[in-house]
Amino acid sequence: MTDERFPRRDFLKVTASTALTLGAGFPATAQTSASAPPSPAPPFSTARPADFILKNAKVITVDADFSIAQAIAIAGERIVAVGEDAAMATHAAAATRIIDLKGKSVIPGLIDGHAHMDREGLKSIYPSLGPVRSIQDVQDRIADLARKTKPGDWIVTMPIGDPPYYFNVPEVLAEKRWPRRQDLDAAAPNNPVFIRSIWGFWRHTLPLVSCANTEALKRAGITRDTVSPVDVLTIEKDANGDPTGVFIEREMQPIAELIWFRQAAGFTRADRARAMPMSAAAYHAFGTTSVFEEHGVANELLRAYKDAYRDGSLTMRSALVFSPNWKAVGGAPLGPLIEAWGGWLGEPALGDDWLKMAGLIVGIGSNPADVVRATASPYTGWAGFNYDFFLPRPKAKEVLLLLAANDIRAVSLAGTSPGMLDLFEEVDREIPLNGRRWVLGHISVLTPRDIERIARMGIVLTTHTNSNIYKQGHLWQERLPKERHREITPMRDLLDAGATVALATDNVPVSMFWPIWQAVAREGLAKERIAPEQAITRAEALRCSTASGAYLTFDEGKKGSLEPGKLADLAVLAADPLTVDEAGLRDVSATMTMVGGKLVHETANWHD
Repeated sequence: MTDERFPRRDFLKVTASTALTLGAGFPATAQTSASAPPSPAPPFSTARPADFILKNAKVITVDADFSIAQAIAIAGERIVAVGEDAAMATHAAAATRIIDLKGKSVIPGLIDGHAHMDREGLKSIYPSLGPVRSIQDVQDRIADLARKTKPGDWIVTMPIGDPPYYFNVPEVLAEKRWPRRQDLDAAAPNNPVFIRSIWGFWRHTLPLVSCANTEALKRAGITRDTVSPVDVLTIEKDANGDPTGVFIEREMQPIAELIWFRQAAGFTRADRARAMPMSAAAYHAFGTTSVFEEHGVANELLRAYKDAYRDGSLTMRSALVFSPNWKAVGGAPLGPLIEAWGGWLGEPALGDDWLKMAGLIVGIGSNPADVVRATASPYTGWAGFNYDFFLPRPKAKEVLLLLAANDIRAVSLAGTSPGMLDLFEEVDREIPLNGRRWVLGHISVLTPRDIERIARMGIVLTTHTNSNIYKQGHLWQERLPKERHREITPMRDLLDAGATVALATDNVPVSMFWPIWQAVAREGLAKERIAPEQAITRAEALRCSTASGAYLTFDEGKKGSLEPGKLADLAVLAADPLTVDEAGLRDVSATMTMVGGKLVHETANWHD
């Protein structure tokens, strides 16, 4: 159903049937080229009466001077004035909604530099087991689901453990073990049952474990003779050599559910369509108004974004990086392929202020487990990206040079492709990269030489502080000698060198105030400080979450700060992020979030 606040949008069809499995159907845009300065905000008449005036507020503009104002006026989708309360009178009319915020903080809409936004809604597609603390609790929950399910129909659930991280399993269960097929048989004797594993990056610790009952094993064709296709996936066997129904995986991305249970546990196109508005709503609740999907999207996820755009339910400004399926290319020469079919990914970006493409992801290497996962293609499960987008190093360099020659922005992840910065530098020697805003995401450890190269080439960075500071910072400190601890997500050194760094959640959890807090407090799981000399100020962390996120997608002339002429993307907060106690910074939420002058999130009495 079309949301009347966001009327159905029409597409300019772009045909791109290609061996890369490229997408199509994006709206046209006049976005800036990779090698040119960004376009200024389009002309906008400040004479139009305001639809909203938010007054008596603390408006944290995040402009060049980090100015603090009292009020902001909004007309249509844009900001018409920012300043003192008295200055807003000239923008008021009889129909203007004037809201006294009684001192509440207003910030530019937050921009998540690596969001995986779609996953949040997908978590609701299959039922949760709830806060189970014993195998009996698991059985009770499965039995309850069985009573509501027809005999013979599948029962598929979310993982065992407490979201969003699913820490401490199976230790959280009284029996300190995983439920076996007989346990699940007793709870649902007439149904196949599958308890899926976590998506490993929620917790960042191994193993991943899924559980199936006897009927589920039978339907999957798993017997005592079944051999695991890769050594990182173990089919647990009992003393007699029969499968117990427990699958143990030492990889961050599930394999068992993709190759044996995807028909039962998969996400359909309808599931993804239903989940997208729920996903956006979860992010809006913490003031996020834009996302950058830098890990790349396969056609399956690209279609879901386009579906939401088309029916008007996409309330999040979304910039997507494409995830190619290189196997589909076969032996085709890459030069003509990218020139002929890759242009839709180049700058100026194809799309509009709501949905656009923003580059191509490139990775180095090969992983046998990814090859197995890719057999499920075009289905991608939780990932949303093609599993085997990696290339041998020489081929990756060839692709990067072709991307640079065709004004297509390259995006890579430091965590999954070590050595990519070296490869960027090799390309830079042949085709200068400065000004192209190529992206290196998920940064973890960077040496002073790395930082110098990043600043020199104008590489834009995104962090993964939820992992590399909060969940795994102590591990980095154990791996590195003390004199190198300052290299762990070195935010202070990066900003001092002039690098542009955008913060990101990676969907764990969805609130951008967690990475803001991590960048400021540098606190890990055990409350130890991780390279505290690399802490940045709250103002700097807010800028990394707004203006730097806009720069990431060539949109600093349109959003990222609260200034006249820019898009009215903003959030009213439940606490002041500049003064709330440090521990409370991560718990800040939005009482109201606005995208393009439209309210997309509001709590009861948000302005009282």
